[in-house]
Amino acid sequence: MDMKYLRLLAKEFPNIDRAASEIVNLSAIRSLPKGTEYFFSDMHGEYEAFLHMLRSASGVIRHKIDLTLGKAVSSAEREALATLIYYPEKEFKRLKKAGGLSDEWRRLTIYRLILVCETVSAKYTRSRVRKRIPADMVYILDELLNVTDDVNKEYYYDEIISTILDTGIADHFIRSICRLIQALTIDSLHIIGDIYDRGPRADIIMDALMKMHDIDIQWGNHDISWMGAASGNRALIANVIRISMRYNNFDVLEDGYGLNLRALAVFAGEVYKDDECALFLPHTLDDNIYDPVDVKLVAKMHKAITVIQLKLEGQLIERHPEWGMAHRDIFRQVDFAKGTVLIGGKEHKLLDPCFPTVDPAHPLRLTDGENELMSVLEASFQHSEKLGAHIHFLFSKGSMYKCINGNLLFHGCIPMNEDGSWQSTDIAGKSYSGKALLDKLDELANKAYFMHPCEEKSYAADYMWYLWSGPCSPLYGKDKMAFFERCYLEDKALHGERYNAYYRFSESAGVCERILTMFGLDPAKGHIINGHVPVRIKNGESPVKAGGKLFVIDGGISKAYQSATGIAGYTLIYDSHSLNLAEHKPFIAGESEHTPTIHCVEKLAHRANISDTDKGAELLEQIGDLRELLAAYRSGAIKEKY
Repeated sequence: MDMKYLRLLAKEFPNIDRAASEIVNLSAIRSLPKGTEYFFSDMHGEYEAFLHMLRSASGVIRHKIDLTLGKAVSSAEREALATLIYYPEKEFKRLKKAGGLSDEWRRLTIYRLILVCETVSAKYTRSRVRKRIPADMVYILDELLNVTDDVNKEYYYDEIISTILDTGIADHFIRSICRLIQALTIDSLHIIGDIYDRGPRADIIMDALMKMHDIDIQWGNHDISWMGAASGNRALIANVIRISMRYNNFDVLEDGYGLNLRALAVFAGEVYKDDECALFLPHTLDDNIYDPVDVKLVAKMHKAITVIQLKLEGQLIERHPEWGMAHRDIFRQVDFAKGTVLIGGKEHKLLDPCFPTVDPAHPLRLTDGENELMSVLEASFQHSEKLGAHIHFLFSKGSMYKCINGNLLFHGCIPMNEDGSWQSTDIAGKSYSGKALLDKLDELANKAYFMHPCEEKSYAADYMWYLWSGPCSPLYGKDKMAFFERCYLEDKALHGERYNAYYRFSESAGVCERILTMFGLDPAKGHIINGHVPVRIKNGESPVKAGGKLFVIDGGISKAYQSATGIAGYTLIYDSHSLNLAEHKPFIAGESEHTPTIHCVEKLAHRANISDTDKGAELLEQIGDLRELLAAYRSGAIKEKY
C-alpha cells in the first residue's frame, strides 16, 4: 500500500494498540444487524402527512410499543404513548391544559419510554446510541439503557426516575427520550423524488430532511424544476410560480422562501383587469395561512405567468431543434385571430382566446412589461437565502439515481423504445442511453447550478427544462406535458400523456434484471425502487411488480392524487429481516389514529447484518487498511507514537 496514505492513517491511529482496537471495533460493528432503511416518494409538499410518517417511522414505533408493552398495557394507553413519542411538545400542552401532568404519570411514562427505547436501540452499539442522545441527557440515558444487573434493574430504574422527578427535569427528560426513539428508529432515509409542488409547504419538508443523520435523494422532475429555477432558467421560474398559483400555494413562495410576488400581482392586475380569467381559478386543496390572496387576483396572476411560460418554453424549443419538440412550440400553432390552435393536424377552438400580451407576428416575444417582471422574479429566486440552502442540499445529497445495498433507486424511468431497446438521447452532439444517460444528466444538472456563467452553463441550464418535461427525460418519461391542453382545450382526449415504453416493459422480471445488471447489481437479489407514477390501488393496481423485482411507491401522499389512488402513500421499509410496505391512511391533523397497514412483501433468507451491506464493505476495506498499518508498525516501516 502507498506509504504516504499509511502515514496519514497513522496520524489517527498512532500505534499498534489504537489500530488493533479499531479493527476489533469495526469487526464488531459488521456483526450487528443492518439498520432499518426507509424509502419515501412523491411527498409533493404535504408536510403534515410526511412529518407524521417520519415521527412515527411509518407505524414502526407503534409496532415496537405493542411488542414491548402489549401484554401489560391497554391499547388506548399504547396509542397515547405513541402520540407522546410523535408529538411531545403538543402532548405536554394538551395534558397541562387537561390537568393530566402528575408525578405518577411522569414516573410511569418514563419507565415505559425506557423499555421502548431499549427495544429500538438493541441492535446498535453503545457509542452509536450515545451519538443520538441529546447532549445534556447523555449520562442519564446511557445509564438507563445499559443496566446489566437484572436482579436490581427495577430498583435502579426507580432510584434514577425518582431523582429525575426530584430535580424537576422530568418533562425535559421525557421530551429527550421521545426524540431519541424517533432518531433511533429510522437508520437511513431514501427519498425517491418529488418533494416539491402541489402541497402547501415543501420548504418545511426540506427543513426536516436537512436534520436527518443519513439521507439521500433521487431527484424527481418537480425537484429538478425548482433546481432549474434556482439555476436561472426563466421558463422553470415561471413553471414553479404557475404550479403554485394553480394550487393557491402562496405560503411556500412568500413565507417559506421570501419570494416577492408583488410585481406579478401588479402586472396581472393591470393587464387582465377586465378579464375574469375563469379558466385559471386555483385548485384550493389547502388554505394559505400567512399570505391569503383573493382568488380572482390569483386567477389573473396564474394566467399572466402561464402565458409568459408558454413564450419562454417556445424560445427554448426553437433554440434546441435537437430536442425534436417543434410540435410543442404551442404559440407557433395558435391562430390568434380565429382563437384556435392546431394540434396533431387538427384545429381546436380555444376556451380562452384572450392574449393581450401576445404579438401574433412574434408570438414568443416577451413584452417590455413581461421582461421586466421576469427580471424581478429571477432576482428574487437568486437572492433567497433559504431557497439557496435547500437547493444546495438537494445537490449535495441528491443524484439521478443511487445503488444502495443491492437496490437501484431512481424516480422515473430508464427510457426505452417500443421494441424494448434503450432509447438514445442527443446531448451536445453525442448520444447517450441507459446508465450512461443518467450519469451525463447528473453532470449537466450540477453544471447548471455550480458553474460560473459561460456557454456550457447556459446549455446545461436550458437542459434542466428538458429534464422537467422532455419526452426522453428519465425524470418525466411521457410524450408531452399537456398543461396547455388541460387549461385551454375542452377535448379531454387531448389532455392525456402517454408513458414511455419503460412503464410497460418494466413489469417484466427479465427487463428489471437487465436494468439491474446494467448498473452493476445482482439481478437475482436486487430490486428497482421508483416513484413518479401513482399506484391506483382502488383500481386493483399493486405497488409490487415484476414478481417482486420492482416497487413503485408513489401511492398518493399528495391530496391531489388521493381520490385516484384510494390511499395516502407508501413507505417501503427494509430492515434486517424483511422488506415491508406501509400503506398509509389519509392524514387529518388532530386525529389520533394514523397507523398504516404494514405488509411483508419479502422475507430475507437470513437476518442481514451490516457485513451484508455497502457500509459493511466499506468497513471491511477500512479493516484491510488498518491491517496494512499494523504490518508497517511491526516491520518498523512506520514508527509508533504514544
